[in-house]
Amino acid sequence: MKNINIMAGGPSCLIPDLSAYHDSSTHWIGVDRGAATLLEAGIIPHEVFGDFDSITNEQKIALENEAPHFHIYQAEKDQTDLDLALSWAVEQEPLSIKLFGISGGRADHFLGNIQLLYQTLKKKIDTVMIDRQNTISMFSPGSYTVSHDPSKPYVSFLPFTELVKNLSLTGFKYSLNNCHITLGSTLCISNELIHSKGAFSFTEGILIMIRSDD
Repeated sequence: MKNINIMAGGPSCLIPDLSAYHDSSTHWIGVDRGAATLLEAGIIPHEVFGDFDSITNEQKIALENEAPHFHIYQAEKDQTDLDLALSWAVEQEPLSIKLFGISGGRADHFLGNIQLLYQTLKKKIDTVMIDRQNTISMFSPGSYTVSHDPSKPYVSFLPFTELVKNLSLTGFKYSLNNCHITLGSTLCISNELIHSKGAFSFTEGILIMIRSDD
């Protein structure tokens, strides 16, 4: 399976135009209310996960009639619906996973969703969370390139672990050279690329990159 897109149940006002992410090679998953969001956008999800306590009976019937595969769970469980859907997606070994509908609304859900990125990082699956204003990715130690995106000019780096060692940034307005970043640091908030491409590297820890518009 080449690419998987997952739509969770976040506020529709934060969901971008999905046509830019929809093609024949993409396998869509709807998570609870997010499955109904996909139908409203004219996209039939291949897989649907959830306890469906946040959609109407009419929406549930429409999904049952359209979606090929339905995974129903009890409301009381040890994993969130998104966690269950993401675990299934990881087992398919896709080239990439894109997550939508994961921001806005409850803060506990949003922070928990960011931590789910660690699941795909361990499996070395390219994964990004996307909403109208931001993209969020997680990285293990290594060297990476970043291309300029005029729609999201601001680039921030945050440590996910207690320490990120030897972080270097080149091609950015504010460069770094082998700098140690500790958990809680705001040193790398709101940077910008000054060329068409930039690069970052580090040798230890886990790093989150957030690209945003204003």
